Amino acid sequence: MSVGTDTVHGRITRFEPTRTQLLGLTLAVLLGAVLLFAQTPMLHDSMHNFRHAAGITCH
Repeated sequence: MSVGTDTVHGRITRFEPTRTQLLGLTLAVLLGAVLLFAQTPMLHDSMHNFRHAAGITCH
């Protein structure tokens, strides 16, 4: 394929992720889901107290 006919669509359709990339994407999606759905007050308070115990200033 010559440089003049190389398109974004062509590069996207040629994308073949490696196992490491797939693992990273999977972990990112799982972490995002946990952070999205784990916002219950009890969990939030326990994480807040842990940060204070570790010496991290929250606010």
